[in-house]
Amino acid sequence: MTDLPALIAAFTTLFIIIDPLGLAPLFVALTDGMTTAQRRSVAIRSCLIGAMLMLAFLVLGEALLGFIGISMSAFRIAGGVLLFLTALEMLFQKRQARREDSANEGAIEHQDDPSVFPLAMPLIVGPGAITTIILLAGQAEGVAGFAAVAAVMLTVLFTVFIAFLVAPLLERLLGKTGLNILTRLLGMLLAALAVQFILDGLLETFGMAA
Repeated sequence: MTDLPALIAAFTTLFIIIDPLGLAPLFVALTDGMTTAQRRSVAIRSCLIGAMLMLAFLVLGEALLGFIGISMSAFRIAGGVLLFLTALEMLFQKRQARREDSANEGAIEHQDDPSVFPLAMPLIVGPGAITTIILLAGQAEGVAGFAAVAAVMLTVLFTVFIAFLVAPLLERLLGKTGLNILTRLLGMLLAALAVQFILDGLLETFGMAA
């Protein structure tokens, strides 16, 4: 996991799952009426909370699976299926609508501060991100491997933070059509990565059986 191709693959998978560019217009909607300083504070809090949640799943996720009695190969297959379904949602533009529904619920329940809900969870750290983190933790070897995955997670979160800061400009530049095209392209890439997770899980299962 410390080699460059693995790190790039890990970053790509997590980046697509969290989709900072897709979160940008939602951040604008959730912070509507706030000053620039208030928006910056919300962006910082949501990303810090997201980082803590991600690190918790990175450290404890695989141990939790072992406690329940789920093998890593089985979770890799199930995670690949979940990521593939997420990719289909992105390709057919259903994921953004679901995220907007969650954002609207959060805006109603937490009109003053959407940092924890819905920004940190489930928009940043949702089921797909949790699954990806546990899968990456299963591929990490030793302290160096976990440190590399943690660095990847923090890098992705930094891109989320930057996307939040430039969200109003980004939304104007890309427009709804541009965001839709980008989401579909990322969905295609995520589908291929999901299939790779499933294949890895099947190979590991058959290898263990043999």
